Amino acid sequence: MSKIYKEIFIGTVPVVIIFLFFIGINAIPLVFAAVILGTILYMNQMRGGSSGFGGSERKARTRKAPAYLTFDDIGGQQRAKIELKEALDFLIKHEEIRKLGIRPLKGILLEGPPGTGKTLLAKAAAHYTNSVFIAASGSEFVEMYVGVGASRVRELFKEARSRAAKENKESAIVFIDEIDVIGGKRDGGQHREYDQTLNQLLTEMDGIHTTDSPRILLMAATNRKEMLDSALLRPGRFDRHIEVDLPDKKGRLHILNIHGKNKPLSEQVNLEMIAEETFQFSGAQLESVMNEAAIYAMREESPLIEQKHLSQAVDKVMIGERTDRESTKEERDRVALHELGHAIAAENVRPGSVSQVALSPRGKALGYVRHNPQQDQYLYTKEQLEEQIIVALGGAVAEEMFYGGRSTGSRNDFEQSLHLVRTMMDSGLTNLGIIDRQMVTKEELMKENAAILEQLTERTREILERHRIVFEQSLSILVKEEVLSGDQFRQLLEQSRLQTA
Repeated sequence: MSKIYKEIFIGTVPVVIIFLFFIGINAIPLVFAAVILGTILYMNQMRGGSSGFGGSERKARTRKAPAYLTFDDIGGQQRAKIELKEALDFLIKHEEIRKLGIRPLKGILLEGPPGTGKTLLAKAAAHYTNSVFIAASGSEFVEMYVGVGASRVRELFKEARSRAAKENKESAIVFIDEIDVIGGKRDGGQHREYDQTLNQLLTEMDGIHTTDSPRILLMAATNRKEMLDSALLRPGRFDRHIEVDLPDKKGRLHILNIHGKNKPLSEQVNLEMIAEETFQFSGAQLESVMNEAAIYAMREESPLIEQKHLSQAVDKVMIGERTDRESTKEERDRVALHELGHAIAAENVRPGSVSQVALSPRGKALGYVRHNPQQDQYLYTKEQLEEQIIVALGGAVAEEMFYGGRSTGSRNDFEQSLHLVRTMMDSGLTNLGIIDRQMVTKEELMKENAAILEQLTERTREILERHRIVFEQSLSILVKEEVLSGDQFRQLLEQSRLQTA
């Protein structure tokens, strides 16, 4: 029912009831009947019924209009785009594959971390194949009422076929984001409604035939593939699993260039340097970097985006916005010594790696050490992992040296250290050798974890004790200036080495 009819209905009913009372007719039964009817219509709407108030509005909200996006508009992900195009060719060249007896793909699963462009790839796939594009999120099928999720799955595929026929297109792509919400493993512990929704999805996929027109292709995205039910992943359902991973340096540069096209960048801007500094950034984070840099330029009323704006934007996306927290002198001294501990440890295990030591609060951090860009690295040796742990422990060890104890500021450092130790154990790089965690007792794991951290803590303490004079010389400068450049810091480090030689 349209909005104008609702308003007429709401305005007329009270007038009619008052009039009936005025002429002496008992309208109470009519009021009860109206309340019951309204309750039924409301429940029908909540259960996803297409009739009643707001049925058409709900459909408009959950079905997204097709977006015209090409693969060239998506930065990075070159391997994923090539693999996806190859899979989509089965949908386009249906006559050729029919002659060869090839079974076309029914489903394509895009897997990878959040913000890597899985939804964008699905939209580009619709443009590439000239298909109708219908998208939904897995959470849209989750309902407390029995059968609603399954009925919505049927509606989704029915709408795809009807829209393709209406728009005279030969194919339609149905995209379900966060499919792990409804496609999780059926281990008997889930609610029956989830199982019914998943069973209906499997039934719809089995009903996709190559001779049908229009042809339907189901695409889905998840960042938790291990959570999906095996029935979804088998051949004949999701035939292709395409990994959409975090972009490498070349991909990051491509993404930065795409998002920099509509921005006034200074001629001195070096996006390649930003690409180096943003290792492990997703496409969404890189877009945020360019956007935040433009905001910093606007704050300074600068007509162009300079390199400093981009560097500030990287810090904001990585750590958080600068805050105006006011801390005591003792806290500032402790934070300064903590960050100097990280910096000294980093320069010893990776010379030339420190770009800046800062005492300015950002996000939840009261200070931070910024490192120079390193080459993209995906494999690590035992020594390299141990060096990362030493850098992480540097702050806590520095506090122990000067204050005799630690503070809550080391919490994230310890979490990082424990994660690295866990990686070493799972990779067979500890004294436990190659292990299965389920076959090793918790006591053995804790004992090995404690031994590794104790050994590396002692190594960190030895490094920092050799450079105690650097703490003393750098502390006053850092507290006063709030920033110590990498070159200044290395100069102080070199002076201490000459004095102790």
